[in-house]
Amino acid sequence: MILTLLFVCAQSVSAQQTTVAVAANMKDAFAEIDAAFRATGKTQIRVVYGSSGNFAAQILNGAPFNLFISADERYPIELFQQGKTTDEGMVYAIGKLALIAKTSSGITLADNKAEIARAIVRANKVAIAKPELAPYGRAAVEYLKSEGLWDLAKNKLIYADNIGIATMYVVTGGADIGFTALSLAKSPEVAKETNFLLVNNKLYEPIKQRMVLIKGAPQEAIRLYQFMQSAQAKLILQKYGYTTP
Repeated sequence: MILTLLFVCAQSVSAQQTTVAVAANMKDAFAEIDAAFRATGKTQIRVVYGSSGNFAAQILNGAPFNLFISADERYPIELFQQGKTTDEGMVYAIGKLALIAKTSSGITLADNKAEIARAIVRANKVAIAKPELAPYGRAAVEYLKSEGLWDLAKNKLIYADNIGIATMYVVTGGADIGFTALSLAKSPEVAKETNFLLVNNKLYEPIKQRMVLIKGAPQEAIRLYQFMQSAQAKLILQKYGYTTP
């Protein structure tokens, strides 16, 4: 009876599905990383994309995520300080902020303040991720204020819960221009409908993206965490415009 019970428990543990919370800016890059990881062996991974702020709040409230791949450092470190993670985790990538314009809007983007100001004036709306939830939204606000464009843009801003949704506002024409992650700006789906400009990264705080394992994470989550540090994963990240440590 005891042996049977132990066998059933072992089956249950081995069948535990790994659930990964991934920042929306990573969607295309992580899809490729996930495919490469799955190719290394049998895996049972569930991936959820969203804003880093929402994920952090959910994990604090007991959401069953095993690995948190954030768009910044603040949220993972806060989770560590709250005793939710195995350690402080590590920075796996440094992201870059881009401005995109809907091609059909006729707005072209050029790398100087006057032209960016002109684009904002011409735009019907400017899409941005909520800065209180999304690090790329926070970086966009920092950029606009540093460049002296905040007053010009603030009444045209439309806010999205995460950077993926903000990007789709521009792709679908809900906004003529918007701020996104370079990784998303370079994705085929977005590039087909928009043109992009890499904005001056000296005008916003570096977007250091950190990942952390949640306490009690199964072996599969640990393997994925380690794979994210591999040369193969770093090459994929670099392909999508990230800098890797």
